[in-house]
Amino acid sequence: MITLLTTPADRELVVTRTFDAPVGRVWEAWTRPEHVRRWYGAAGLTTTVCDIDLRAGGAWRWGQTAPDGQQIVFSGTYEEVVPAERLVYTENFEQMPDADPVLVTLAFDATPDGGTALTSTSYWPTTEIRDQALAAGMETGVREEYDRLAGYLAGM
Repeated sequence: MITLLTTPADRELVVTRTFDAPVGRVWEAWTRPEHVRRWYGAAGLTTTVCDIDLRAGGAWRWGQTAPDGQQIVFSGTYEEVVPAERLVYTENFEQMPDADPVLVTLAFDATPDGGTALTSTSYWPTTEIRDQALAAGMETGVREEYDRLAGYLAGM
């Protein structure tokens, strides 16, 4: 399966991927810490933080530690939670505490063959910040992470 990243409008980034797993399983893998720890992030790093308070107004925090001890942590607040359909949340890169958050909407849609089309639509504070993230290797990281999720779902 292909993970596709597009920039359809200023400040917007859309990531799409179809997974060979039903919506309920993809939802569970994305929203339960015991699953997220198994697939989240880059393969060369260790997931050391995974906190999820899955409710509107609840906080989340996911992070990894590099072999040199550097931590890469993202966090935010859930704005909307519609089980097995949609998550809307803010996302902050904790290494840039003064940056405005990204607003992300994740849509979980069933496909005719029993799979799940996952669409992540994010709105960035500025076009420049979005483009800097893409230039810094975000696309490679997202593709690797979604590949790891696909592998995890296959054995879940």
